[in-house]
Amino acid sequence: MTRTFHGLPVCDVLAALDRGEPLPPADKAAWRIALGYGHRESFEAAWQRFLDAVDPAHVRALVLGAWWPGEYDGLAGPLAAITGAAGRLPALEALFLGDVEAEECEISWLEMCDITPVFEAFPHLTDLTVRGGSGLRLRPVRHGRLRTLAFESGGLPGEVVRALGASDLPALDALDLWLGVDEYGGDHGPDDLAPFLAGTRLPALRTLGLQNSEYQDDIAAAVAQAPVVARLERLALGLGVLTDEGAAALLAGQPLTHLAALDLHHHYLTGPMQQRLRDALPGVALDLSDAEDEEDEEDRYVAVSE
Repeated sequence: MTRTFHGLPVCDVLAALDRGEPLPPADKAAWRIALGYGHRESFEAAWQRFLDAVDPAHVRALVLGAWWPGEYDGLAGPLAAITGAAGRLPALEALFLGDVEAEECEISWLEMCDITPVFEAFPHLTDLTVRGGSGLRLRPVRHGRLRTLAFESGGLPGEVVRALGASDLPALDALDLWLGVDEYGGDHGPDDLAPFLAGTRLPALRTLGLQNSEYQDDIAAAVAQAPVVARLERLALGLGVLTDEGAAALLAGQPLTHLAALDLHHHYLTGPMQQRLRDALPGVALDLSDAEDEEDEEDRYVAVSE
């Protein structure tokens, strides 16, 4: 369970109400609505209880946990309830869809839906995190306020990657994509990432994560020549199958010494290559943790799949 979101402490509102605890002011917490196995009310009933207990006009952040009371269920109904209440949530700035941990439901088992209505219903949204990829859909959108966008997935659908690439997000400062694997719906390829690497539709982008990929070496090679890199402050290429080949391509490409941070954690780099990176990027906060040493290519894996 996320403890802070959008710079606010997370309050599990249903648990607090059940215990009879006093609630903080509406604008001082990120409000988490979570049911989970054995919960006795529907999401719609729980959502209404939240709206009755907290002044929705001052709510700045929402965190959606497990939205099913028994058997796993899709996100469409709960998301419709949330977007349907948009008129009562004029101050909403941040939304986390799917704050669910593995013991509740594996990331690739989460049944998602078309999330385009989120962009349409909340024009003042600045921070959106979406966890889960199964059934996830998106149409190209334009949103003038969104600054931080993250998709955490064991298999991000190619349709979603391409829709994002065709979207206009002029204020977006940070984008993080966990691309995942084909086995869990990640039917994309390196060419689908070209719009993010060009950065033309993302003029404010300063932080970019293209992570958790089986073709992490290809991504690294493309990043080495990507126009967007010159204006980035933080770059994340971790969680995937990055080998010496990809790291060598990075070092042979454009300079990366201007970066504040380069995150490569969970990788397949040899010790000598790790040292080459440290030597080449002395002023960069370099994350080389979680080194894997599997020599057999077929046994290499991304950090997050199922």
